[in-house]
Amino acid sequence: MKKLLAFLLGIMVMTTMVAGCGGDYKKKEEPKKSAATEQKKEEAKPAAGGAQKFFNIATGGTSGTYFPIGGAIADVLNKNIPGANASAQSTGAAVANINLLQQGKVDIAFVQNDIAYYADKGTEMFKDKKVDGLQALACLYPETVQIVTLAGTDIKSVSDFKGKRVAVGAAGSGTEANARQILKAYGLTYDDVKVQYLSFGEASGALKDGNVDVAFVTAGFPTAAIQDIATQKVIRLIPVDGDKADALIKDYPFYTKVKIKANTYNKQDADVNAVAILCMLAVTNKMDEKTAYDVTKAIFTNLDRIKASHSAANVISKETALNGVSVPLAPGADKFFNEK
Repeated sequence: MKKLLAFLLGIMVMTTMVAGCGGDYKKKEEPKKSAATEQKKEEAKPAAGGAQKFFNIATGGTSGTYFPIGGAIADVLNKNIPGANASAQSTGAAVANINLLQQGKVDIAFVQNDIAYYADKGTEMFKDKKVDGLQALACLYPETVQIVTLAGTDIKSVSDFKGKRVAVGAAGSGTEANARQILKAYGLTYDDVKVQYLSFGEASGALKDGNVDVAFVTAGFPTAAIQDIATQKVIRLIPVDGDKADALIKDYPFYTKVKIKANTYNKQDADVNAVAILCMLAVTNKMDEKTAYDVTKAIFTNLDRIKASHSAANVISKETALNGVSVPLAPGADKFFNEK
């Protein structure tokens, strides 16, 4: 009997201990389970209005025009596309940006439309390195091919370049390609001129010092390198004649006609006809139609915000956005621009 009582007492003690342990286990583990569940709920929670969409925007150097305008576009996307998480990244600009697009490291890129054309066709600096799937959202503003000499020379047309010392930009640069193509439109090649591969700054110094006769500079105007010359010398901007511009655009559809307005530079007393390549927003065919439509619509219905970011953006408009598009237009962008 004593043994039976001892056995029953032992069972009661063990039951109490197990019950106590069970209670402690629940008290200790329940908060952990709850916290983990809440965290998962928080992570799974969609952004307001739908799933979150990331837009990495490749621009250029922080001191250039691409970066501030890209920042404004990121702000516009964040405020106008539900769930958007957009940011502008400083990069090495056009060529680097196309490579980043190709690698899938960015979603939208600022590029020059001529550089995009070369990538799409596998020519110039992309020779044997054709980039498939490039698409455009829109062109934004011109980067003008400015051809400058000193007023004291006898050079008044590109036709007068024969035998002259011509600064054509750095070797392999977009400016150098522009120079070669414009010379071709006038029936000239590098064999007809004395080519000098100089950067904008080098060309400015050489022109002031009389070491070159004429220089090509592709940039938004007014350009610091040309302003520098114009503060010390009287300059002359060489025009690209209308028929030559038409021929150039026929061969290279990324060009567009522009005018460099009078008084852009010191003692420049008349408008000058020129051609320009354009700053273009590029994506790839990995961007779906709805997203491309939403991005394009957000940009072109909020131009006041974008124009406030930099003076170069003042000319951006829906009416000119397709001028100079040099690669296939993204279907979503095409839908936006063709809406009634």
